Amino acid sequence: MTTTFATLEHLEPALSVRQVLTLERVLAGEPEVVAGAGQLDRPVRWVHVAEAPDVGVMLTGGEMVLTTGVLLAGDEEKQAEYIRSLHRAEAAAVVLGLGRAFPAPPDVMRRAAERCGLPLVVLHRPFPFAELTEEVQSRLVRRKFAAVSLSEAVRTALTGLITAGAPLQRLLDEVAAHSACPVVVTNLAHRVLATAGERSAVDDVLRDWERIARQAGHAEGDGWIRAELGGRGERWGQIVLCGHRGDTATGRLLADRAAEALVLHRMLGGSSAHTWEEQSAQSLLTDLLSGVVPARQLLPRARAAGLPVNRRTFVPLVVRDSDPAPLDRVLRMLGMSGLVAELADRATAVLLSLPRDQDAHALTAHFAARLRSEAGTPRAVAAAADPRTSWDDVPAGLREAQHVADAVADHSAALDLPAVVRLKDVHLRGLIRLLRDDPHVQAFAERELDGLLCAADDDLLAVLRTYLATGRNKSRTAQLHHVSRPALYRRLEAIQARMGVDLDDFEQAASVHIALLAHDAQQG
Repeated sequence: MTTTFATLEHLEPALSVRQVLTLERVLAGEPEVVAGAGQLDRPVRWVHVAEAPDVGVMLTGGEMVLTTGVLLAGDEEKQAEYIRSLHRAEAAAVVLGLGRAFPAPPDVMRRAAERCGLPLVVLHRPFPFAELTEEVQSRLVRRKFAAVSLSEAVRTALTGLITAGAPLQRLLDEVAAHSACPVVVTNLAHRVLATAGERSAVDDVLRDWERIARQAGHAEGDGWIRAELGGRGERWGQIVLCGHRGDTATGRLLADRAAEALVLHRMLGGSSAHTWEEQSAQSLLTDLLSGVVPARQLLPRARAAGLPVNRRTFVPLVVRDSDPAPLDRVLRMLGMSGLVAELADRATAVLLSLPRDQDAHALTAHFAARLRSEAGTPRAVAAAADPRTSWDDVPAGLREAQHVADAVADHSAALDLPAVVRLKDVHLRGLIRLLRDDPHVQAFAERELDGLLCAADDDLLAVLRTYLATGRNKSRTAQLHHVSRPALYRRLEAIQARMGVDLDDFEQAASVHIALLAHDAQQG
């Protein structure tokens, strides 16, 4: 793989014309900008003292030319051509020392410079040009070495993090620390994949991201600096420094060093831009689920990630024992908007964003049914919360969906579950899940099941679980355990004897069932 990055020669930080004019030695000459005032942010690569009328042929671009104009006095055509030749040579500016040759700013040169957009500065007091050249050259040399030092420091820091196996977020935090501004990584559709920087500043950037993203890279004077991400002739994203307050050249250096590191991180990690999208969705949904950050503060991140949020209905889902890939594939196949992210304990969260004029329940059922057929898991269950029309209610919805998923996680295989399960469907099982950490419930379960648990007979425990889950259906229980009815009767008798209960008595059977649900919830 061959990837080309900008070198320091292209990124060498330069002083701007405006910065040069603020130097103490220059101010002593009482400088006045008489033309090209709108071009004072041009970079000054070097300072050149020249009196020759044809000095333009000796320039390579970016020079600030100092002259007294002694060889131009009295010839207006030479004066105009002098300015035009500097413009053709892409000089940064021309500084004219007023004196015997020109006691006042020459109108011909001023008008020519204004037409060309070339800054023309006059010095009203005598000024030794050698002092200016010495001051500017020394500053440029110092800045160049500072750029080399910064480049190596950034490269060393980022390479060290990559070698240590640091995640993407850690690399971006390092870039944000060096740039002192928000850092945003996007795909080619301008969807935000990752961010770094001070949280409030990042939120300010993301709040209106859809509008400002397309301006990034077109307004570097305002500190918006972009570097492309890609390789093998293919772009797949970009990194943007948002509101970088240092000089543009340093910002470009940082952005390119960051891009270099991100591409290397992607290559060594064997990941892809799509994986970064999953990480972005995981971070957002995890923050929503935890409730640590108010939902309102997460809204800009959701919008910047490409999730439609205006006048939408949100349906939180949690699917157990399923990778994010098939869920994301079904989502795209159906043309539905949403985020997919892997949570802990083999659970995957899905946040559907649906138009308010569509039937959220029907679309959710369609998604779940398609998931069963496409993912090759006919028993896949989508635990769903009731639809939410307010973004602020999404965190509670995600927690509700997770609770439902937990409630059905240990559901007996004896019972077929629908593709979509909601809170109203989990009944007693859901309540027990909520109370599983209560010491009174734990003590109750241990007391009711003590005779069976002490025996450590997992086979009898499994038979009891199936028997109660099927509504005490002996034929169905025997069938599911592949035993004859007489063999089942003997096992049920052994269970009742060890526990000292009569399973034909509804109240006793209900008590054992509740205890078993609590035991399974605690174990799970």
